[in-house]
Amino acid sequence: MADLPVRLAALALLGAALCAAQPRGRILGGQEAQSRQWPYMASVQVNGTHVCGGFLVAEQWVLSAAHCLEDVPRPNETVKVLLGALSLSEPEPSKRLYDVLRAVPHPGSGPDTIDHDLLLLQLSENATLGPEVKLLPWQREDRDVAADTLCDVAGWGVVSHTGRRPDRLQHLLLRVMDRATCNLRRFHDGTVTKRMMCAESHRRRDTCKGDSGGPLVCNGVAEGVVTSGSRVCGDPKKPGIYTRVGSYTAWIDSVMDGGVASPGDPEGRGPEEQ
Repeated sequence: MADLPVRLAALALLGAALCAAQPRGRILGGQEAQSRQWPYMASVQVNGTHVCGGFLVAEQWVLSAAHCLEDVPRPNETVKVLLGALSLSEPEPSKRLYDVLRAVPHPGSGPDTIDHDLLLLQLSENATLGPEVKLLPWQREDRDVAADTLCDVAGWGVVSHTGRRPDRLQHLLLRVMDRATCNLRRFHDGTVTKRMMCAESHRRRDTCKGDSGGPLVCNGVAEGVVTSGSRVCGDPKKPGIYTRVGSYTAWIDSVMDGGVASPGDPEGRGPEEQ
């Protein structure tokens, strides 16, 4: 029995290590968003449960991440989009739930890759715009955001190791990391493509899987979409990865205009991008 305190101490350390290694699925170290601060944010919901973020890019279109709905629709599963909300459960005059008429993942996306991780959701009708519901301008030029630029992200991902979900929208400021640095061996080891960008993760401040689909907003413009990755969130050695929307202008415009991406071009690019 003399070694019991030692065993208990070891178990406590092991438990702490496991918790530290599993902070997946939420914005870490964020703050509660204020009214009208994020009027373009969308909650993508399956059977009434929030699964991912998104943002309003046109009156009838929400942009999100393709992996959010990889397993949907299944029988009896319904996808809807909530707009004008800070709280997921409390009554708010601006809140409205919209049916999804069409879900269009990027043709190059898939369960085994984080490439082209974009999804467009067509609402059943135009969103009712107002002070709490607005369109978010998105980057239409295929250019990188300068390193060290401060950008904002938001989401309703879980906020504790026990899986507790916040009812109110959380947001966080993050600093853009140069792609060459992000691709160093000690970080993502060359996996970040020119169509992606990175933001620093440190001091347990980060986005994570539960916030997927939300926008990375730099200087009032959506530059990236939170994507997924096999990583421990909040780890300074694993910066957050985002899909650059400016690299997909032709595909986004084509889908919203009613076009179809060419099967021969898995990246869904227009003629000017090939």
